[in-house]
Amino acid sequence: MTGEAPSRREQDLERYEVTTDRVLTVPNLLSFARLALVPVFLWLLLVPRETWADLLALVILAVSAFTDWLDGYLARRWNQISRVGQLLDPVADRLYIVATVVAFVVRDIVPWWFAVAVIVRDIVLALAIPVLRRYGLGPLPVHFLGKAATFNLLYALPLLLLGQIEGSLGTVALVFGWAFALWGLGLYWVAAVLYLEQARRLIAAQRAAAAASGTA
Repeated sequence: MTGEAPSRREQDLERYEVTTDRVLTVPNLLSFARLALVPVFLWLLLVPRETWADLLALVILAVSAFTDWLDGYLARRWNQISRVGQLLDPVADRLYIVATVVAFVVRDIVPWWFAVAVIVRDIVLALAIPVLRRYGLGPLPVHFLGKAATFNLLYALPLLLLGQIEGSLGTVALVFGWAFALWGLGLYWVAAVLYLEQARRLIAAQRAAAAASGTA
């Protein structure tokens, strides 16, 4: 029992390990590209309101979903896990998801409660960051379940947009889009609970270390 808690804390702390401090890596460039395309995507979705613009927005969403997987794969494969990447990748993901669901609410593609559920979750985790910094800890590294939730949402969004096309293709896309969206939203909140529990363990470890050194 006494050996289990330190082991879990060590596993949490080990996830902060990076292999490089470089900024200009291929995975980071992919994340920068995703961020740069966000305003282009929003313009296409909200301004022209034409079929060609929706199709281009759909392509951007699909590329974003693919590069979200690709940058993580390349970072691990090429030993390019970086501090910048650990921050940039989830920021790009969150910005894409939030921007898309807000635009979808404006376009009446998704209901307002769906956007609120996504945004509130991100706000809750954002509020945990200053608490972690108070104990000398950075933002939590991406959890596997959180990544799975993000994948579901990033795959759902292009399908929901494709679902606006009339006909059997649009109907099938809409069904699969909502399946991915609801699973993704559920996993999104489960991952948030796990993140908060991980934060609690890390803070407890820092407090225990401070108490042991007599600085608490």
